[in-house]
Amino acid sequence: MADSTELVHGRLALWAQTRGDQCAIRSELGGITFAELARQVQDHAESLNRTRAPATVLQDASLPLVQRLVSFMGTIASGRCAAVSDPAWPDAVLDAIRQRLPATPWDSVPPTPLTPFYTGFTSGSTGLPKGFRRHHRSWTESFDLCLRTFGEASATCIFAPGRDSHSLFLFGMLLGLWTGAGVVVQEQFSAPGALDTLRQGQTPCLVAVPSQLLMMLEWAQHRHLVPISAVRLVLISGARWPRNRTPELQALFPQARIIEFYGASETSFIAWTESASDLPDNVVGRPFDNVEVEVRGASADSPDGLIYVRSPMVFIDYVGADNDHTAALRDGDWVCVRDLGHVDGAGRLCVAGRESRMLITMAKKLFPEELEAVLEAHPAVARASVHGLPDAKRGLQVVAVVQWATSEAQPISPPDLHSLQTWCRDRLEAFKVPRQIWTHADWAYTASGKTDHVSLGRAVAAIHGAEGSPTCLTPLH
Repeated sequence: MADSTELVHGRLALWAQTRGDQCAIRSELGGITFAELARQVQDHAESLNRTRAPATVLQDASLPLVQRLVSFMGTIASGRCAAVSDPAWPDAVLDAIRQRLPATPWDSVPPTPLTPFYTGFTSGSTGLPKGFRRHHRSWTESFDLCLRTFGEASATCIFAPGRDSHSLFLFGMLLGLWTGAGVVVQEQFSAPGALDTLRQGQTPCLVAVPSQLLMMLEWAQHRHLVPISAVRLVLISGARWPRNRTPELQALFPQARIIEFYGASETSFIAWTESASDLPDNVVGRPFDNVEVEVRGASADSPDGLIYVRSPMVFIDYVGADNDHTAALRDGDWVCVRDLGHVDGAGRLCVAGRESRMLITMAKKLFPEELEAVLEAHPAVARASVHGLPDAKRGLQVVAVVQWATSEAQPISPPDLHSLQTWCRDRLEAFKVPRQIWTHADWAYTASGKTDHVSLGRAVAAIHGAEGSPTCLTPLH
């Protein structure tokens, strides 16, 4: 029989017995205790068994989040794999995903640490999200690593104000249930609501993506809110955090360790670092203690190679990801999500960017992420997206789209094109300076809260095409 600590749901029975009256999950719609959660999870598992549900069960994204977590836990407690859909998917995408899921019958065998428990979805190149499967041990290893690395603050009640369809937030939610400390969630993210929750002092650990933290900062500054001392740990992932904002975040949460960690849906944790404003943008930190990193294909002329990772936390395989050129590369136990980088002299992993986004201009490699970080370090720039337009002389002309920062506390005048180019030229090689820059007032995001570079790239491409400049873009002069 499997050790309960090696199953994602395995400790629930213990918490129901020892802290049954304690709140397990709470949202703005209500909460549920550990005892009631255990009862509902068992009921759901038995219902799936009676109806002979297949080995993989697509979760109902229309349910309230607390009930979705009950359904998820019941599904995996029955020995099945829970496929977590995104409530934002159109019906056509949902139907296509449903058709791609395996129809394997349930085998009635109790779950083991290597039983698939979760199918998540990440963006793909075929127009449909690609599914990735995880077994229990890959996440319980991550839970244990989190506690070992970040200390007791990571074993406190967690505030995870995002969708369960985003693996970062699902991880935070399940970590809170696994440790028995509980989790607080939001049906829909609200910056003022999040700050109110954190101020109550019941959620010392915050799991968030950068866009959420920036909205919290803007709201706190707009309302002149006093610092929130109850927060002890802030875990940031999902996208690059603009480190020039770290002092502001530290001022808002003065007692908190602010941690950035780097990973992927296919790999879980890879590396981590304490956030600092003077840390180079490409440094993602030192590998976690159970992670091996190997850089392949680097040379003296091109020091950044493909980053391969080996750990007990990597995924099993993909579901319905045929012919997807963004899929991870596998070499035995090693996995590569096609990020390029190197390990510096201090043993820190440095990520240059994603292979699929790399631009060749003037016969030189440019990683958009590097220029985006420099642009976003400008006080007037909140977000940036870098692209290439066909250019007879250069091969590709480097261009950028930016969104201005808004702060009533410290109003900033937007720079002109020359000033922003000078800012970049002072910090980068000349070929990396954008030739053209547009502003975009209504920023494009993916469902997981990251900048939607594909959507912004289409808008930029339309400028070069016959259709002319999109109305959403305004050129800088």
